[in-house]
Amino acid sequence: MTNQMEKMKWSSVFAELLLLLVKSVYYIGESIYYMFVPLPEKSLADDIVLITGTGHGIGKCLAMQFADLCAKVVCVDINAQSNEETAKEINSKWKGKAIAYTCDVSTLEKVRELGEKVKSEVGTVTILVNNAGIMPCKPLEAHDEATIKKIFDINVFANFWMLDTFLPGIKAINKGHLVFLSSMAGIIGLKNLVPYCASKFAVRGLAEAMMDECREDGYKNIHFTSIFPYMVDTGLCKKPVIRFPSLLPLVTAESTAKEIITAVRRNLIEHSIPRPLLTFNNIFRCYPYKMALAFKDFMGSGVDAHDD
Repeated sequence: MTNQMEKMKWSSVFAELLLLLVKSVYYIGESIYYMFVPLPEKSLADDIVLITGTGHGIGKCLAMQFADLCAKVVCVDINAQSNEETAKEINSKWKGKAIAYTCDVSTLEKVRELGEKVKSEVGTVTILVNNAGIMPCKPLEAHDEATIKKIFDINVFANFWMLDTFLPGIKAINKGHLVFLSSMAGIIGLKNLVPYCASKFAVRGLAEAMMDECREDGYKNIHFTSIFPYMVDTGLCKKPVIRFPSLLPLVTAESTAKEIITAVRRNLIEHSIPRPLLTFNNIFRCYPYKMALAFKDFMGSGVDAHDD
């Protein structure tokens, strides 16, 4: 009896292994196919999109472009004046499409208060874009304790507080999309950005683990997208170092927002801006580390230190 059960166990394992191989071939073929044929883009007309950091830069561009696609936009920023201006600009074109809320997203209590207001005044958020962030550029020794804590409060912990507040509503309807703004500095460590890189690596891990948790808990209609932009011309990166500007220029906030929204509409799990950067990184990770460093030194990209 024991031998028979053992044979059945291994037969089951073999069948699962065979199925895994079939799935692997299928998924590889699917991936190759979509390298040449764009994925279909879903409509956002019925979505309520909450975006943090909409007072300027990428956040503002995201708010305006989501509104152009008929989504209702909840603009959130700590700067009331610039945030109101974003909403006003949207509503001048699309009446009633944007609502502005002032909130310090690094504080859990404030985010929960925001959640209650949004739920009662707007409805259930279906797309959450964690965009707010700061990027002090200086050597680690030049950072004080308060600055490092602030980087993590805004770049990392705010993501947790937003999930704590808005994910239950998304789970309740089993429909939604969570967007995390990491960075290529969340893929590759860079000089003068040690705390920032650590925070963006954390965002990357948070998104990946949260996606796996929702998947295993059966939330098949909740999608996740992690975004890894290169240096974006928003004012955060004041002294970029680019050896080949024609090959890797600073990207604009407008083009970055457009690519983020396309990634959301196609349900992409990861997307770098420019797109090839993530692929190049994955390739070089397969080679000796010294070779990757040599290529990084050759490209000569990074940021110089500057005062805030």
